[in-house]
Amino acid sequence: MSKSLLLTVIVAVIGAVVFYQFLPAIHPAMAYILGVILVAIIYNINSASQASSNESYSGPTMTLYIGNLPYKVRESEVEELFSQHGPVISVRLVRDRKTGRRKGFGFVEMSDKGAKSAMKTLNDALFQERTIKVREAKTQDSEAEKAEMAS
Repeated sequence: MSKSLLLTVIVAVIGAVVFYQFLPAIHPAMAYILGVILVAIIYNINSASQASSNESYSGPTMTLYIGNLPYKVRESEVEELFSQHGPVISVRLVRDRKTGRRKGFGFVEMSDKGAKSAMKTLNDALFQERTIKVREAKTQDSEAEKAEMAS
């Protein structure tokens, strides 16, 4: 069972108990439904605030290459790991075009300062029983600049 689903059920039960304590005339099933509605409202408010916090960052960014990721990892788990170091703009985990399975690497775009911190801290760190590699992603622009400087 996922952590968020378990948390939702726990909060819904707590909401049902609270409603049942303050309104003893209400049927327990109705108290549970009100608890679920309360959880949905809280979840929507929380999701909206998280989305606005991601969109509100407008400073310099850096894209990181993340290698040796577990094949079953989700974008939200990677985002949670990297958001400990700074605002995360996007997470893209690469999939095989034919099979749709993840290939074990991806990219995280985040604040420049947070990216440098993440590279320092998370490179060669253990993440879901795998030692991940965190590097600055190479872009076509940087390749062109290196070729230009060499000539």
